[in-house]
Amino acid sequence: MTRKFIFIIALFLFHNTYSQTLISGLITDQKKVPVPGANISVKGSYDGATSNEQGSFSFKTDEKDSQTLIIQFISYETVIKRIYLNGTALQLNIILKEKENELNVVTITAGSFEASDTKKATVLKPLDIVTTAGGGGDIQGALKTLPGTTNVGESEGLFVRGGTGAEAPQFIDGSLVRNPYYTGASDLATRGRFSPFLFKGTVFSTGGYSALYGQGMSSALILETQDMPEKTASTVAISSVGLGAGHQHLNKKGNLAFGGELNYTNLAPYFFLIKQKQDYTKLPEFFNASVFFRRKTSKTGLLKFYAYANYNRLGFKQQQLDSADGNYKSTFNLTNTNIYSNLFYKEALTEKLKLELGASYSTNRDDITIGTDYLGLLKNALDIKNQSNLLQAKAVLKYFFGKRSKLSFGGEWQNYYDERKLNTFNPLKLKDNLSAVFAEADLFLSRRLVTRVGMRAENSSLYQASCIAPRVSIAYKLAAYTDVSIAYGEFYQKPDVTILFNNSLPGFERASHYIFNIQHTNDNYTLRFEAYYKQYHDLVKTSYNYFTRQETFLNNNGNGYAQGFDIFWRDKKTLKGVDYWISYSYLDTKRDYRNYITLAQPTFAARHNASLVFKKFFSPINTSVGFTYSYTSGRPYYNPNKLTNETFLTDRTIDLHNIGMNASYLTHIKKAFTVIVFSVNNVFGFDQVYGYRFSFDGTRSMAITPPAKRSFFAGMFISIGQDRSKDAINNNN
Repeated sequence: MTRKFIFIIALFLFHNTYSQTLISGLITDQKKVPVPGANISVKGSYDGATSNEQGSFSFKTDEKDSQTLIIQFISYETVIKRIYLNGTALQLNIILKEKENELNVVTITAGSFEASDTKKATVLKPLDIVTTAGGGGDIQGALKTLPGTTNVGESEGLFVRGGTGAEAPQFIDGSLVRNPYYTGASDLATRGRFSPFLFKGTVFSTGGYSALYGQGMSSALILETQDMPEKTASTVAISSVGLGAGHQHLNKKGNLAFGGELNYTNLAPYFFLIKQKQDYTKLPEFFNASVFFRRKTSKTGLLKFYAYANYNRLGFKQQQLDSADGNYKSTFNLTNTNIYSNLFYKEALTEKLKLELGASYSTNRDDITIGTDYLGLLKNALDIKNQSNLLQAKAVLKYFFGKRSKLSFGGEWQNYYDERKLNTFNPLKLKDNLSAVFAEADLFLSRRLVTRVGMRAENSSLYQASCIAPRVSIAYKLAAYTDVSIAYGEFYQKPDVTILFNNSLPGFERASHYIFNIQHTNDNYTLRFEAYYKQYHDLVKTSYNYFTRQETFLNNNGNGYAQGFDIFWRDKKTLKGVDYWISYSYLDTKRDYRNYITLAQPTFAARHNASLVFKKFFSPINTSVGFTYSYTSGRPYYNPNKLTNETFLTDRTIDLHNIGMNASYLTHIKKAFTVIVFSVNNVFGFDQVYGYRFSFDGTRSMAITPPAKRSFFAGMFISIGQDRSKDAINNNN
């Protein structure tokens, strides 16, 4: 029995010894330099080794047949290799490739600022936007502190590098937003409709943007909504202009969320404290409501729905310039209704193929009455009813190949409906089906060199016209934190709808972009320089009818150019607890378009724009303070007494200076996280003139100025169920 047992043990040892496989080899990098300390292991077993100083390794394993060998080392890409084990020794030579992390991989930065994207050049997060003094908690207000923008205080929109506000469209989850701003009155700028906290990502392109987007000659604001919320929570807002409340619910599995907000704004208490230059007959009043729904459909799939509704009204009267005795006043009354909805779905079909689907519908109605008040009697009233709808659908497929390269292609369809009715006349109606296809490839030719090549084609049923827009960007990494980029692109846009209601329809307007960019950025600093040249083609020429207040289309013979450079510096480290940025833009631009009589600097363009934004967080007292100084050089204004080619638009307003200040205090009210905010715009009451209005005969003029010398905001925002203290503290440190 003992002999039999010894024989079995010996047989087992013999079998075990000769069934093991010896695995050995050499680990090097791409330059054939040995890599010591690399970990080599057989997946699912305890067998493995670590490479020595010469990069060599050796170990034995009892595993058999087909196995997976894993080679890992920090800062290098993991190597996964299939091997077959049958007792025969394996000799392997493994080459490790340096991992392409976000610091040493080049990204295209020409023409765009990334916000809330920590993998790239982060510029503005949602908390940055609401804590920027002078921005009023408005996305567009904060973006005006970035280079490339001009501060146009009498009109809503982003005016970028010599472009009008209509040339800077906004997109939410890939879909165009047709009416992103509240409807206002002439010479009174309005704010954006959407809260910055609705979005997780913001890309502000000052030119040369992706072929996936169209209908913008100057720039694009690309917004991406939040995915799943962190937890169930409620919010309450009490401010100097109104009340608001919201709730979001997240189920226990974390795959379903829904909620909404209600807000009411009434400016009567505010106007009682801050007198306005307008004589309001109906104080501005706003009702807003929104709902959202988000559902994870799989590990990689997400469905998002968002809907927004707004109702607002206002009315005022002011002195009429053509009234010599001062007894005539112009009257203006507005009622606006706006609805916007967006449905978005994304899914990874395979490891390399991603699908994005989007659809949206919006409708906007403006009921406007313009008239004359003579000693309290309303005369010559003009009733205007404007209706604009947009229904659209978009599909994008993204195919990833290589290490980082991808091909994006797809199409979209947009259905426009516009209607205008004057008094009792029959309404004028316009319908347009705009279809587009696009393709774009991001090709990482090396760790230092990347190119983006795109093409977009559009067709309009209204104009019976088509266009093809090529776009190219190339970026090269000079060093670990420094990129240089160049970009070229063609950008088409439909003319403003206000000049479309006539028998002759204009064609697409077009702009060619040429951009050079160099940027140095890391976690604490950003230094950016960008030079550009933009050529405008086929701009619409018009004549203006003062009686009907409409422009009549003449031709597409307009042209123009814009050239200049931008500088941006942001520092979050040098001063403890301080975040500040400085921006400067130089702009040289001229246009011959609309009813211009010659090539001239347009009224919305300023040659010099600069901003200094400063924020300081005091941790011991949970308080943040900040100020913003903005400067805009004088802009041209129209003077009817100077209508020769030599004198047209040669008058200039005074330079604009503005200092805004704010402070916020973080606290808790019965365990509910609370932020108390106070801000003042134009603290020192600088005179601000945006232009002038003239009487019909040109003998009298009136300065276009802000509604009041100063403005302020005070509010308390309460979050129930979610403490955002860390978010606020981290954002300021």
